[in-house]
Amino acid sequence: MVEFKIGSNDCGQRVDKFITKALPDLPKSMMYRLIRKKDIKINGKRCEVSTQLSEGDVVRIYVSDSFAAEKKADMSFLSVPAEIDAVYEDENILIVNKPVGIDSHPGSNYSADTLIDRIRHYLYNKGEYAPDSENSFSPALCSRLDRNTSGLVTAAKNAAALREVNAAIRSGSLRKIYHCVLISRPPKDEDIITAYHFKDTQHNTVVISDEYRDGYKEIRTGYKVLSERRGLVLAEITLFTGRTHQIRAHMAHIGCALLGDGKYGNIAVNKRNGVFRQALCAYALRFELPSDSPLAYLNDKEIHAPRPDFEEQLQLG
Repeated sequence: MVEFKIGSNDCGQRVDKFITKALPDLPKSMMYRLIRKKDIKINGKRCEVSTQLSEGDVVRIYVSDSFAAEKKADMSFLSVPAEIDAVYEDENILIVNKPVGIDSHPGSNYSADTLIDRIRHYLYNKGEYAPDSENSFSPALCSRLDRNTSGLVTAAKNAAALREVNAAIRSGSLRKIYHCVLISRPPKDEDIITAYHFKDTQHNTVVISDEYRDGYKEIRTGYKVLSERRGLVLAEITLFTGRTHQIRAHMAHIGCALLGDGKYGNIAVNKRNGVFRQALCAYALRFELPSDSPLAYLNDKEIHAPRPDFEEQLQLG
C-alpha cells in the first residue's frame, strides 16, 4: 500500500491524473481496475475515476510493492544553467525573455538545455521549488515559442496559477502581442484577418485556407503596421487564436511573409538582407482577467520584452 497526502499543488485534479503522475510505473489499465475494485480510496472511502482531489485528502492505493515505489524526483534540470532573463516575477508566475536558439521544452530533437529546465533550476536555487516535496507538480510553461523565436514566455510556479493562466489563454483573456518584420506591406495599415489552419504533423508545417475544410480550425490574427524602411515592414501582431506557426503561416498566406523565415518565407529576400531566422519576437503580454480571478492583480500591467535585436539591426521602429 502507498499513501499520499494531497497538497496545494495536487488538489483540483482528477484522481486518475494524479496517480498517473505520482506512480508513473503503474499501468493505467491496472489503475482503472484498482479503482473499480475499490482498492484506491480517498479518506478511507471508494472513489471514481473522475473524483476531484481537495487539499488535505489522503489517497491510499492498495497495490503490490513492485508498483508501489514512488517516483524519484527528476533532478536533471540541475545540469543546465540557472541563468534566465526574468522580466516579471511574483509568488505565482514568472515571465522570462527567451533568447533565440533555446527550446522551450524537450522535443523530438531533444536538447539538453531547455527554457523550462533553466526556470526549474532558477526556482530551485531560490528555494521556491523542492522536487522531493512534490507528488505531481513541477513549475511549467503556460505557452511555448519556437526555438528561433525570441520573447516572453510565462511559467507557473504552482498548480493553481497554471490552471488560471491556461484558462486565460483558452478564453482569450491573455493577449499575446508580437513584433515581426514583413517582406512586403499588408493590404491595410491595421486589420484583423481570418482563415482556416491545418497542421501537417508529419512534416511539421501548416496549411492555411480561406475556406473551411474538414480538419481545419479557424484562426484570427490582428496586425498593425508600425514602420517601413527599404521595403521591409515592422508590424505588431496580436493573436486572437494560438495555433502552430500561426503568425508565420498566416502572414505568408496574405503575401507578407516574415523576413528570415526559411519555412514559409522568401529565401532570396532573406539572403539579400542577411537574415536567416524568422524576425519574430513575443513582445508583450496584456492580461484581461475577470475581476474575481486570483490573478486579477495582473490586469493593470502590460509586460514588455526588451526591444528585439532585429529592429535595431534593420533600423526599424
